[in-house]
Amino acid sequence: MVDQPLWEQIGSSFVQHYYQMFDSDRSQLGSIYIDASCLTWEGQQFQGKRAIVEKLTSLPFTKIAHSITAQDHQPTPDSCILSMVVGQLKADEDPIMGFHQSFILKNINDAWVCTNDMFRLAIHNFG
Repeated sequence: MVDQPLWEQIGSSFVQHYYQMFDSDRSQLGSIYIDASCLTWEGQQFQGKRAIVEKLTSLPFTKIAHSITAQDHQPTPDSCILSMVVGQLKADEDPIMGFHQSFILKNINDAWVCTNDMFRLAIHNFG
């Protein structure tokens, strides 16, 4: 078995950590963002750790579970990591829905943080 490249290991570890925290206690997600971080959630823009955590904790469900179908990671020319996640989620009693999420991870002071986060449900509305 071939060892994964370092960016794959870091990206996969981040994804696992992120969704475990999201599913158990979204208020703890502030630890992975910085004040310069940006979130786009279903087209809405949020900037800064506080605004991002406020958005994520205000989402209208009490229970959520994510299931990751696939994840891909790439190193960027400026030593960051681009991660793309595809999966399904179940919130409260709603039907299971697909989602896509992308992250840019940056090493700041020997800690990997999320500088950019984009999320979309995989809903097609052709009306």
